[in-house]
Amino acid sequence: MKQRSVLLALCCTVLLWVVACADMGGGAANGTNALPPTPLVWPKPPEAERIRLVQVVSTPRDWGITRSFWRRLADALSGRAEDALQRPSAVAERAGVLYVADPGAAALWIFDAPRDRAIRVTQVGEQGLASPVSLALGPQDGVFVADTALKKVFLLDRDGQLVRTFETQGLERPAAVVWDDHTHRLFVLDSLRHRVTVFDGNGALLRHMGESGNQGGQFNRPTHMALDTSNHLGNLLITDALNFRVQAINPQGGLLWKFGQNGNGSGDFAAPKGLATDQEGHLYVVDALFELVQIFNRQGQLLLAFGGRGNGVGQFMLPRGVFVSAQDKVYVADTYNQRIQVFLGALASREAVKEGVK
Repeated sequence: MKQRSVLLALCCTVLLWVVACADMGGGAANGTNALPPTPLVWPKPPEAERIRLVQVVSTPRDWGITRSFWRRLADALSGRAEDALQRPSAVAERAGVLYVADPGAAALWIFDAPRDRAIRVTQVGEQGLASPVSLALGPQDGVFVADTALKKVFLLDRDGQLVRTFETQGLERPAAVVWDDHTHRLFVLDSLRHRVTVFDGNGALLRHMGESGNQGGQFNRPTHMALDTSNHLGNLLITDALNFRVQAINPQGGLLWKFGQNGNGSGDFAAPKGLATDQEGHLYVVDALFELVQIFNRQGQLLLAFGGRGNGVGQFMLPRGVFVSAQDKVYVADTYNQRIQVFLGALASREAVKEGVK
């Protein structure tokens, strides 16, 4: 009996050790993603704080999602690695659910903290995702995913199940997607065709907007697109990558404004990527070569830049996507650091300072 008890205790100890070892890797636990004791803010003191790093996410665990003891044990014994981002290129958040398009993993990640679950979507209907590069929040807690290799956009529900497919002849490289919940229109940016394709909510093709060129309303390999959330007019903001500028167009394709130029100076563009707006109308533009995020006003004046090259927290390696939530949190897809970095935006950061948040 005594030998049995000793053996049982030994087995339990081994199991606990296996699970503990399984929890040692990945995410913020590896130290690389750990936040410093002193908050990282931009600009540096004594100037007033405008941006603050608050979270770094590489795994579901970093988003507050737990794995049961038995799940951790099963993963450890089978050698299955913890779920982790590979090459995140786009990100969005709604009500505690983080969505990440990850072409490196050929997957859409759904980190659903309210339901304490992580979903890795690799299959849509009867076909597998190949290169999901962009996403947009959709109706009824759904999410749109643009796959450049499949030349399609998929609407998925909160569980990652296919609801509808958007495709049309001539759609070559759907690089970005935007859903306007007020007009129920889906806008798909086709990088190879230098234009925006517009669908209704049921998947019917409505029109195309734009063409190749360098004049206003024309594009040269546009790569990213966002809805102007500072108003409800349905205007689109487009990264016109090889014209090294940002353009704003109305829902009919008419030019509203544009700014930007190629260069190495502050406010210039080298490889402009993702873009987004906050509640105050500031424009956040990721630059993959500068490896930072630049913040502009509508006149194209640079207000602030944050980030910089590196793998430390607050630094980026070839970042791509950016998303600003309704709570003014800024999510940056730090692609080659395999993570999402979360910042308090200008408005939220000021509120945090007022409330004494550390």
